[in-house]
Amino acid sequence: QVQLVESGGGLVQAGGSLRLSCAASGRTISAYAMGWFRQAPGKEREFVASINWSGATTYYADSVKGRFTISRDNAKNTVYLQLSSLKPEDTAVYYCAAASGVRAVDIMSTTRRSWGQGTQVTVSS
Repeated sequence: QVQLVESGGGLVQAGGSLRLSCAASGRTISAYAMGWFRQAPGKEREFVASINWSGATTYYADSVKGRFTISRDNAKNTVYLQLSSLKPEDTAVYYCAAASGVRAVDIMSTTRRSWGQGTQVTVSS
């Protein structure tokens, strides 16, 4: 069983940047596809970005393409999400997810995911 803990959230101004981290324990993540999702007030949880086991393949929601970057460091058992050019509509709780033995694209739909507790990102005008 893999445990995930997100960190790095906070309050930033529009146009600013933030780097989120997802630290895994209990299992190594070298064989896991990893992803980031977010949930804004009054909305369903939505896909943000994902990355395959090696980091060679990434996917992004259209709303964040060109602004967010997902990366991983398997040696540190950690996944990152770099948020740049932030907009107020990016305000949400951001969740890390892990799925063993699936491709990066499949983490968007698979039910076999482990979740972190989330970290709050608030973007002010």
